[in-house]
Amino acid sequence: MAMATVLSRAQYGMDAPIVRVEVDLSNGLPTFAIVGLPEAVVKESKDRVRAAILNCQFEMPAGRITVNLSPADLPKEGGRFDLPIALGILLASGQLPAGSLGSHECYGELSLSGELRPVKGALLAAVSAARCGQAMIVPPANADEASLVTGCKIFVARHLLEVAAHANGSRPLSMQHERLLPVVPANGPDLNEVRGQAHAKRALEIAAAGEHSLLFIGPPGTGKSMLAQRLPGLLPPLTETEALEVAAIRSVAGIALKVSEWRVRPFRSPHHTCSPIALVGGGAYPRPGEISMAHRGVLFLDELPEFDRRVLEVLREPLETGVVTVSRAAQHAEFPASFQFIAAMNPCPCGYLGDVQGKCKCTSERVQRYRNRLSGPLLDRLDLHVEVPRIPSEALRASSQTIESSSTVRDRVHAARARQEDRQRATNARLNNREIERFCKPTREAENVLERASIALGLSARAYHRILKVGQTIADLASSERIEAAHITEAISLRRLDRTRAMGSATPLAMQ
Repeated sequence: MAMATVLSRAQYGMDAPIVRVEVDLSNGLPTFAIVGLPEAVVKESKDRVRAAILNCQFEMPAGRITVNLSPADLPKEGGRFDLPIALGILLASGQLPAGSLGSHECYGELSLSGELRPVKGALLAAVSAARCGQAMIVPPANADEASLVTGCKIFVARHLLEVAAHANGSRPLSMQHERLLPVVPANGPDLNEVRGQAHAKRALEIAAAGEHSLLFIGPPGTGKSMLAQRLPGLLPPLTETEALEVAAIRSVAGIALKVSEWRVRPFRSPHHTCSPIALVGGGAYPRPGEISMAHRGVLFLDELPEFDRRVLEVLREPLETGVVTVSRAAQHAEFPASFQFIAAMNPCPCGYLGDVQGKCKCTSERVQRYRNRLSGPLLDRLDLHVEVPRIPSEALRASSQTIESSSTVRDRVHAARARQEDRQRATNARLNNREIERFCKPTREAENVLERASIALGLSARAYHRILKVGQTIADLASSERIEAAHITEAISLRRLDRTRAMGSATPLAMQ
């Protein structure tokens, strides 16, 4: 037999298209060519494959070897095709029986001795293989994540010789059974470690209950970052489907699966020096960025105005749609980015505007330039803007036993989310305009309060609807069937920057 085909899959964004590795042996001068739009790492596989075959005591065929990675217009990257190329050569040269691997998809980078090393995106490949009814041969390091997919047959191989023995029928490979990972509770920082800040804690509870975006504003050292870091401890664990989505993104990014993080919502906090590509994703072959790594979890940006303006503006579309599209000349890829956005900022460049200690020396022009780093459209997309002032020293001496813990607040958050799930199958923050009209039912008095506030504050239509959704979350926390006037009033009070802009000045937030 002069030709053989072995199945594998590429990694293309969040898809895993099938790739047929076709190997042809023919007479002629000894050459080894790989075609089908391979990148440099794939082209280099011929040297790894040659050494692995010879070191495993197989015969490397003489003559012309042509490897075609079909479809030819799909970019191929990484070392994932080493194993199928080596197996294709052994099948085409008759050293393995023809058709013995016809129903298997093969993955693995080869070392020079023939050992198999892990590849990226094995979970996505397992999802597609299960859908097509194909079995997979993967290295041990990829077995755990691939076995999370129900209905996928996973064979684990540590060496090229083990795969050859499986194809010969002399020693079948061991099969990895499906894994049902336990729900491990999040073991993060507790809310009772934050002293004072009752108003900010209330805002954090509302944000957790409705999946709302939140901006903390206050001087340094008042607890803004501490509050944000405790948000994941208030959220419900990931569902099985959501956990698979998160694991798939991590697999594409090359991050190994951790059992301790299964069903735990991700928390990403990139530094303010990160680039737009690091935040959104990209590269010659698109990779997920921080906003996709925060999918189904929390994205926290500390020192928000210190981020580059271009970096912040790319957040606007994902905040609305929950997806991000990375376009390049050669290809484009779509990554999920349904995250809860939390941010923190100082009120002025020095950080002490409005502080009770009166340290600030910033002029009004400097303060306005600082705040203008955040565009109006971005701030309009944030549901809550909350001031976090300095707390008195006696509050710091309070015992944590007298402060509500994360578990107590989490019970209320879970109950509120259960009401939303029963009513509309989504959190309040994810409702569109049609769903708002259907599910958010304010009383007549609440409507009057919102209309008067809309006129007085000059609210946009987006801000109007976001206040209504926050009011619905407050009603859910209170187990109320309707949105009352008090709920709308509280929702308006949690949008501090709307009132600041309406007053038309850069005076201290604490003084307005």
